[in-house]
Formats: sequence, structure tokens, C-alpha cells
Amino acid sequence: MLTIREYKKAESLEEAYTLNQKKSNRVIGGMIWLKMETLNVGTAIDLSGLGLDTIEETETEFRIGAMASLRALELHEGLAAYTNGAMRESVRHIVGVQLRNLATVGGSLYSRFGFSDVLTMFLVLDAQVELYKGGIVPLSEYAERPKDRDILVRIIVPKKNAKFNYQSVRISQTDIPVLTCASVKDENGYRFAIGARPARAQIYAQPVDKTAEQMAEAVRAEIKTGSSLRGSAEYRRHLAGVLVRRAAHALDAE
Repeated sequence: MLTIREYKKAESLEEAYTLNQKKSNRVIGGMIWLKMETLNVGTAIDLSGLGLDTIEETETEFRIGAMASLRALELHEGLAAYTNGAMRESVRHIVGVQLRNLATVGGSLYSRFGFSDVLTMFLVLDAQVELYKGGIVPLSEYAERPKDRDILVRIIVPKKNAKFNYQSVRISQTDIPVLTCASVKDENGYRFAIGARPARAQIYAQPVDKTAEQMAEAVRAEIKTGSSLRGSAEYRRHLAGVLVRRAAHALDAE
């Protein structure tokens, strides 16, 4: 059970950061996973009054506030056009519309869950995170860091000449994924972010001169997978090859 002693709607990022330095305090977003924990929270810190729920698009990048919902990602036409629909595909299986209206982008990335479709997708976008005190950090680096008490402010996605694709395997339509695969093809070749291994997503790069089957075999040989209730390590390794091959064919066809 989650017990909250006090609630504070932060009036500034500085106030939120100061409150969050106390170990018993927590920043709250959509509270999808937090409310499922057995936890005593001193002060629940609400960022909803700081204007961090917007998605801004410029000629060079997208700036996504940490409080933007997963539903906002799903419906944003600019993100859909830039990612060839991959952003929409990456979130549309996450439980249901009601949950996606609550779950936040910041909460999804801060938690660094191994099964996170959101983390998998943003990794191939070469996204950066903006931290209140820590500045701008590549998401690939941030995902490997231990959790700290800084405030995740927004996510920055640079626009590049690239094509994207998203694949996943689930036991049922809205279940946590057995394996995820976000992919990109640009002038440097192919990159595949594979998550739910069941560990968090990692990037596997492949040169442009390889065939889809060769890339699938290379990733199968390199990837480290584990077993869980949703699938064995061997099954996940097999799926990694299948999804990489499908993604490569889809990227070549676009």
C-alpha cells in the first residue's frame, strides 16, 4: 500500500528539486507504478503546475515535457510523421487509453524499466534528457545511471534524415511485452534497440551492406537475454532475430 503524508504542488523546478532531496519524498507523475508499491512517502511532489505537459516541434527537434502523457505521444501528428508511425506503434499497446492518458513520458524514462516500450523507442531516436541540475545528457547514458534525486525536465529528440520502425511481441494485446525492437536506418547504417530481454533496452548497430538475415543472425549471436514468466532466454533470442529481420525489411521498403 502507498501512504502519502503530505502533498505539494511545486511552484518552481527549484522548489521541486529541493523537496526531492529528502529520501522519503517522491516526485509523482501519473502514479501508474508508484501506487502499486508498498511505500511510505513523506511529501508527494506534483510537477503538473510547471507547464511540462507540452510537446513542442521546431525545424530541428522535438521538445517533450516530462509531464506529457503517453497518449499525447500517440496522437502527436509531427512525431507520427517523423518516425513513420513508429512512435504511435510503440505506445498503442500499453494497457489502454485510460492508462496512457495518465502515464507520463518522464515517469516512463526515469523508471528505466526493462519492459519499457517508451525507453526502447526513444533510444533509437538518439534522444537526450534535460535534467534540472545535471543539464542535457544522452538518454543512452542516462538509462545506465543509477537513479538519483535530480528532476527530469524534458526529453529532446533531434530531427535527422532517417527512417524508423517499431516491433514488439506480446502474449496478449495489452500485456507487458515479451520483447521489443525499435529500429532506425540512416547514413550510418542500421541500429536496433531491443528491450524486455527482460533487462532494459540496448542498442545493436549493423552496417548498411548486410542483408536482413545477416543482421538478424548477428544480433542473435550478440544479444544477452534472460528468462521470466513471459518467456525463456532461448525464446527471446529467437524473437530478437525475427524482429530484427522484420524491422530491416520494413525499413528497406519505406
